[in-house]
Amino acid sequence: MSISRRNVMKTALAVAAMSLIGSSLAVAATVEEIKAKGTLIVGIQGDNAPWGFINSSGIQDGFDADIAKLFGKELGVEIQFQPLAVANRIPALTTGKVDILFATMAMTEERAKSIQYSKPYAANTISLYAAKTDAAKSATDVAGWEIGVPKSSSQDKAVTAAVGSSATVRRFDDDAATIQALLSGQVKAVGGNQFYGQRLDAASAGTYERKIDFLTTYNGVGTRLGEKDWNETVNAFLDKIKANGELAAITKKWMGIDLPKFPESIPNIPFTVN
Repeated sequence: MSISRRNVMKTALAVAAMSLIGSSLAVAATVEEIKAKGTLIVGIQGDNAPWGFINSSGIQDGFDADIAKLFGKELGVEIQFQPLAVANRIPALTTGKVDILFATMAMTEERAKSIQYSKPYAANTISLYAAKTDAAKSATDVAGWEIGVPKSSSQDKAVTAAVGSSATVRRFDDDAATIQALLSGQVKAVGGNQFYGQRLDAASAGTYERKIDFLTTYNGVGTRLGEKDWNETVNAFLDKIKANGELAAITKKWMGIDLPKFPESIPNIPFTVN
């Protein structure tokens, strides 16, 4: 190999290495770097009212949007929302597409292997919804049913664990597609969060009801593993809005309920970076 060719290859490898380093730094932006930049990119759901949705004016709205806006105010930065499908939330964070997740992130042991959770700031009950004319009081009553869930969601995990192989779990891209599957008769029931009842009633009043409660989950803010500065900043922010009543006010506004009591710990799901 000629000297000139070697030099070209060395240069190319150096450029590639610098590119990789740059990508790594982009993913690992610190709190101070985001403050200097002046913009925080927030991953959020865009189709799951009242948690996160695009309103009639085309603006990101909902419970998580209000919390994220408060966090941006705390940091002194502008918020840029990036609506995400359920299955894309963690990849968007870990690849640096977004800086942080305020995205209805139920706290699960499996997800805690991929992202760092904050302290919990919301609660959510996962239930089975079906037509009022269909009887179901326990998981054994849904044998042979086709049940829709958003893929990679808490509903997916809860329903799959509850019904095992006795029913067919069909997975859809997001909450809207899952609800539409029930409305259109593609499935007999759906696993949904505590607001599916409202959304189903709005689409077909008096037709559907909540049948079985599977579990109550808690939502946390998602940051990348090992980013202690982000974790500490988010937890301090959550402590502040819990203490000053802002979280309670936003919970009442969007959920119509008082602020839940949150657990001090959840097995195998750390709230802090050691």
